[in-house]
Amino acid sequence: MKIIFFGTPDFAIPSLKKLYESENEVAAVVTAPDKERGRGRKVTFTPVKEFALEKGIPVLQPEDLKSENFLSDLKSFDADLFVIVAFRILPESVFMLPKFGSFNLHGSLLPKYRGAAPIQWALINGDKVTGVTTFFLERKVDTGNIILQREIEILSEDDFGSLHDKMSEIGADVVLETVNLIKDGNVKLKRQDASLASKAPKITKELAQIDWNEPADKIVNLIRGLSPFPGAYFILNGKIYKVYKARAASVKLAPGKIKETKREIFVGAGNNSGVEILDIKPEGRKRMSADEFLRGYTLTEEIK
Repeated sequence: MKIIFFGTPDFAIPSLKKLYESENEVAAVVTAPDKERGRGRKVTFTPVKEFALEKGIPVLQPEDLKSENFLSDLKSFDADLFVIVAFRILPESVFMLPKFGSFNLHGSLLPKYRGAAPIQWALINGDKVTGVTTFFLERKVDTGNIILQREIEILSEDDFGSLHDKMSEIGADVVLETVNLIKDGNVKLKRQDASLASKAPKITKELAQIDWNEPADKIVNLIRGLSPFPGAYFILNGKIYKVYKARAASVKLAPGKIKETKREIFVGAGNNSGVEILDIKPEGRKRMSADEFLRGYTLTEEIK
């Protein structure tokens, strides 16, 4: 099976690697354009591009997915199938090109969590189970017929970083299995039930700010869902403090009221609950444990 792979971040690498090492041919990869980063404006490549260059796979980096030049380049490879893992929304003129169509790996058990941030929202909502789905692309985003699904247990210690990595590895197995089913003509499609759909919109700065009037469990889940990136935060005396790890605590404090011991930081939350901050990052400083933080800093105010 001749494949063109569409992807950009680290999440896509296990799937690309699995396909490259299989008996299928990865004819080309499509990834985001190079970016300038840092003070020196150094040009950096996407993880997918770095992998492709290392393996000698042709790389396409279109600015405009609808451009005639890009469509012409895609057609020149005469691919059987397009595989999409963590890439932009494709126009119909692209995903309809290959004879076997185009499928996407999505980080939820569709139709649950359609949208840009399914992994984060599963954690924010305190789910115990999530999963990955492969589905054929259709015009409306995340609505296509399901090919395969695999459930993944969400452990109490999971955060966005750990769940992201697990889903990336398990998703790679599902991607290869999906390709083989398509190649062998053994696909059994399942239509999505739109009435069961829920949204997983992009994470905003407003959402990431901790509301200490919420119950402790809800606050802890928000922190888990945004750790290590972009990080849930609170503002105190005009400075941003990001919280990367926390747990519910049996303390009686008013919402936003801070209590410190020599090694512990507690903050009051809603419904007579409390949160113990375990990992924190003061603005302009590195991430550190509460114990490390309290050796040089203190939080003596009430968080508004």
